[in-house]
Amino acid sequence: MNRPKELSRLAELAQLMLDHRLGQLRTTADQLDQSRKQLGAINQAAQPADLDPVTAVKVGLGYERWADVRRAELNLIIARQTATWLEARGAAQTAFGRVQALNGLASRSQNRG
Repeated sequence: MNRPKELSRLAELAQLMLDHRLGQLRTTADQLDQSRKQLGAINQAAQPADLDPVTAVKVGLGYERWADVRRAELNLIIARQTATWLEARGAAQTAFGRVQALNGLASRSQNRG
């Protein structure tokens, strides 16, 4: 196999890797977005309606206790997902750079040969 074909093949493999990394990035971004939406929904909970004031306060306090625990859980999940997303983004950027470099080398090699 000659050099232009080898570079072309490497560029194809690098493109496949980029596609894979972009898929991972999309997946992690979707998961992070879903967790953020869950946190937003907890923060925008509706107030209890048609209850006497004492019962409404009890229900509200019970919800806030539960919501505080759930917020803490979601914040930990969001932190982990953000770290995973940052890693996936870095991997996708590296893969993109490889594709660009190999395509440039392949193009120059074809122009020479």
